[in-house]
Amino acid sequence: MFKGRGKRKAGGTGQGVDLGTEITASLVVFLVALPLCIGVAVASGTPAELGIISGVVGGLVVGMTRGSTLQVSGPAAGLTALVAETVEAHGIAMLGVIVLMSGLLQIGLGMIRLGRMFQAISIAVVQGMLAGIGLPLMFSQSYPLADAAAPGTAIENILGFPAHVLDTFTNAQTAIAALLGIATVVLSFVWKKVPGPVRKIPAALVAVAIGILVAALPGVEVKTLQVGDLLASVQFPGPEQFAGLADPAVLTAVFTFTVIASAESLFTAAAVDRMHDGPRTRYNSELIAQGAGNTVCGILGALPMTAVVARSSANVQAGAKTRLSRTLHGLWLLGFALLLPSVLALIPISVLAGVLVHSGWKLLGPEQFPKMWRQDRGEFVVMTITMGVIVATALLEGVLVGLAAGIVLAALRMSQTSVEHRVEGDTAKLVMTGNATFLRLPKVIDALEAVGSAGTPRIRLDLMGVTHLDHACRSQIEEFVEQKRASQTVRVELLLPDLPAAKQKQKQKQKQKQKPKRKPRPESTPDSSPESRPTPSPESRSESWSGLRRQPVSPSWPPPQPHERSSSGALYDAFYGPSQPGPSAEWYYLDTRPFEGLQDSEEARWRDYRG
Repeated sequence: MFKGRGKRKAGGTGQGVDLGTEITASLVVFLVALPLCIGVAVASGTPAELGIISGVVGGLVVGMTRGSTLQVSGPAAGLTALVAETVEAHGIAMLGVIVLMSGLLQIGLGMIRLGRMFQAISIAVVQGMLAGIGLPLMFSQSYPLADAAAPGTAIENILGFPAHVLDTFTNAQTAIAALLGIATVVLSFVWKKVPGPVRKIPAALVAVAIGILVAALPGVEVKTLQVGDLLASVQFPGPEQFAGLADPAVLTAVFTFTVIASAESLFTAAAVDRMHDGPRTRYNSELIAQGAGNTVCGILGALPMTAVVARSSANVQAGAKTRLSRTLHGLWLLGFALLLPSVLALIPISVLAGVLVHSGWKLLGPEQFPKMWRQDRGEFVVMTITMGVIVATALLEGVLVGLAAGIVLAALRMSQTSVEHRVEGDTAKLVMTGNATFLRLPKVIDALEAVGSAGTPRIRLDLMGVTHLDHACRSQIEEFVEQKRASQTVRVELLLPDLPAAKQKQKQKQKQKQKPKRKPRPESTPDSSPESRPTPSPESRSESWSGLRRQPVSPSWPPPQPHERSSSGALYDAFYGPSQPGPSAEWYYLDTRPFEGLQDSEEARWRDYRG
């Protein structure tokens, strides 16, 4: 046993960590990240080396910071459309300032501990967001997959796809490029089924190797990457770019990058945590780490970064256990780009487009739609709305609309109110259960008007089964009760539950009052015996009874019978159960005005209460 422990220490960075496995995992992540960094940069309309710079920063800066242990950061396909729109609208020089300010804002959000806020989002919105990213990505990359230029917006790309397919196979060279891209997509799907250790080689690397070989054949003239000097591509923002922050459109872009990059990174962290049993993600620390990485990327004029599922899952599957593997992958990217830039110029663009088409399909997740339909059709609607708005407009608008739809769905489901009204003899009864919120106020008003117009001498409002009564519904009910009682023509009984807000209010009032000291009880005298006490007159009893209006009813008062229990049973249990309501309980209050012709006696009042 001790021998095994020593072996693990000798071969790793610590007990239970194998250094060889960490290095191997870093190479696997490097091979996955290289084509993705270049492909995302090209798809974003920026030089390929800017994607490599962001990948290097994601490894060397974010990789060494605390937060998540195994997730890997770099330029993400989810930001491709947003980066392309920003570059087209404001220029590539302005991109660095936008990314820089987004990184600083991410650091601020992490320092005020808002990292976990991004977890409070419906899974339907998340899946709709991913689908809304994946679908446009697939159509936009279908054009460079055949060495063509995309028309523009997502809608334009989708509408122009049929004509693009027809044009592709009318030219031999574009047909060869398209076949290379299609082969890359097919290889990405079937590679996981390849038996043996060959399967451990990333499919993207195999596709790149095949593409390089085909592009080198005589007579093949497909477009390849044109990679320049990595160091020369660095562009530090100047005063002119910082002055552009006065533009509201630029500030909107900063906010958009911050929200989307933060959300995607923390969503990825939650997904990666489910892939392994190691240390969990520290969300606030990870948000600060992502902000630091984007700050450095902005200073260098590179692309924004997020945590990326493809690289992170490759890191986990390769057996990584520490941050060392993701840090080394950034080192491999830097060395490869500096020492072997000419090799990158051999990679066909169509192959990288095929890699991104496969990534877009994985983001789309078509199997999630029928699954969501079977599980929850309301969430399916939220998911579809989110995806549709993203495709039609932009990512931020789609996410905001999806969040709004999710909130409306949750509010409607939380406000499930059952209102029943009926007439029994001379009493119009209304029984309400569930959560009574302002969303159900029209239903409550209709029920109150129904019992109010019944023309009966008594109205009973039973709210004992209500679990939540918001201010809007409560005010409406109390206003109805006051109006009816003020008319002097109808007797109203209102039964309210022991709501937490009412109990808290009563407790606060009790704390403000000083409890008086108990006076010594006087010795019994003949004058103080029960027989010698004066019998109260009917008038004095009536005044005492009237003082009980809107006051908690004592259990000593004649209790209700079992058949008179409310829907929750709380009233009956208050009298007969092991626990009885204290002074803070707001069980119910009655309209105590006697009807004309009834005698002012305890027996008559009890008959009146029993109806």
